[in-house]
Amino acid sequence: MNLSLDRFESPLGEILLVFAGDTLRALDFWDYEPRMQRLLRLHYGSVVLTEAPAPAAIAQPLRAFFAGDWEALNAIRVETGGTAFQREVWAALRRIPAGQTVSYGRLAAQLGRPAASRAVGLANGANPVAIVVPCHRVIGANAALTGYGGGLARKAWLLAHENGSRSALPLLVALDAVGAVA
Repeated sequence: MNLSLDRFESPLGEILLVFAGDTLRALDFWDYEPRMQRLLRLHYGSVVLTEAPAPAAIAQPLRAFFAGDWEALNAIRVETGGTAFQREVWAALRRIPAGQTVSYGRLAAQLGRPAASRAVGLANGANPVAIVVPCHRVIGANAALTGYGGGLARKAWLLAHENGSRSALPLLVALDAVGAVA
């Protein structure tokens, strides 16, 4: 499969955008590129990435999101591989409003599978389109921030950003101090 790759600058460092036309296929952070490559192979088999600028239909909503328009991400068309269950979980993630969180158990119950919180967690962790498919909005049952593919500091930053908090800035500084952002 031939896909395009752009490197998008964000407050969280460089973001890798993989797309076909105006459709986003993967989004990950620069320091997690090997994981992104692994997920692409898992979902699509052999993938050839060609560097190209992201289309406005992807880049503009991302810029708007980082500028404070949290609903802008809804305009980005996403297409993923994955199992039917994974795609069901990912679709449910897109329905979580910006600035809100849900536990894995609650999300499983919303999907009509109340005993599947662990499976929901695994699907959440395999999400190839971070931020746009907002897996950062899923938290532990005790409201603790649990794993995030881009690191817990980025998850905390995204949640603070979506709540309009200026406290997101120190998290970005902390990320920079450990070399997690460019």
